[in-house]
Amino acid sequence: MKKVLLVTASLIALGAAAPAFAADLAARPYTKAPPPMIAAIYDWSGFYIGANGGWGSSHKCWDFLPVAGGVAPEGCHDATGGTAGGQIGYRWQTGTWVFGLEAQGNWADLKGSNVSLFNPLFRNESRVDAFGLFTGQIGYAANNVLFYLKGGAAVTSDRFRTFSTVTNLVNSTTNDDTRWGGVVGVGLEYGFAPNWSAAVEYDHLFMQDRTYNFTAPAGTFVGTDRIRQDVDLVTVRVNYKFGGPIVGRY
Repeated sequence: MKKVLLVTASLIALGAAAPAFAADLAARPYTKAPPPMIAAIYDWSGFYIGANGGWGSSHKCWDFLPVAGGVAPEGCHDATGGTAGGQIGYRWQTGTWVFGLEAQGNWADLKGSNVSLFNPLFRNESRVDAFGLFTGQIGYAANNVLFYLKGGAAVTSDRFRTFSTVTNLVNSTTNDDTRWGGVVGVGLEYGFAPNWSAAVEYDHLFMQDRTYNFTAPAGTFVGTDRIRQDVDLVTVRVNYKFGGPIVGRY
């Protein structure tokens, strides 16, 4: 009986001491919750300047226009070669849509020729020495990848000559000509570093028909041709954009 009373008393004493013991334990330390993650969103807005280079092909078809009237087809050829130049523009972004304006100027060396179907004694040569594009853009951005369409005005600097197929000497030539037309294009651009982006672009220039008077080296009139012209361009572009390219969003 004494043992039972002793054990009971010990349990009562231990129970009374337990709350005091728990009160002496250190409180659990408070840990602050980590800040929410911020997604880096590429911003295409701002002025940019860049360089481009690539390849071009200008399709030309010549028709001789006799003084007596009528049309005598002389055949077609492609004037092909390299091109290099620069561009400057401004873009603004609204959500995933991007709008822009751009001016581009390029040196070119597009050259080609064919023997005249009307008179095989002559070879017709075409050259494009330079061109310019003045366009508006609309694009869709998936963060740092931009797909865009463009369209506007185009201008080319052309020169046309005829050569004797016997002597290979110049028979007649035109003055340097500036021809205006239209352009449509499509491009894919990638922002690969802060403020830097690279793109691949295709453009088609609609330059319509133009009538030219040809003169001999001595300055005498030789004849008149109507020349149709379209230009296809494939270029690689690198742009530097002024301003911060990335916006933090939760």
